[in-house]
Amino acid sequence: MATLDPITRASVVCASDQQVSSDLAGESVLLSLETARYFGLPGVGSRIWELLRAPVRVSDICAAITSEYDVTPERCEADTLDFLRRLLEKGLLEVRGGV
Repeated sequence: MATLDPITRASVVCASDQQVSSDLAGESVLLSLETARYFGLPGVGSRIWELLRAPVRVSDICAAITSEYDVTPERCEADTLDFLRRLLEKGLLEVRGGV
């Protein structure tokens, strides 16, 4: 497996071109074109996925989530970074800059 670029608050991220996604009853459903694996993203994960449709800074994702959900900024940042790193490992996310 290739070494992954780190993701920070300053990173600009977006959905990978190697996936297709759709909304299904409020859940984002993703298909990796590289691995032919499906992924389901309910709740906050689905909201973050919506934000990833265009390049966005991680700090802006965290600002949106903390304004929409009952979560502390610190917890939101930690959970969001973890979630984005998992998407990156699965080839569903691209880091475009600001690392």
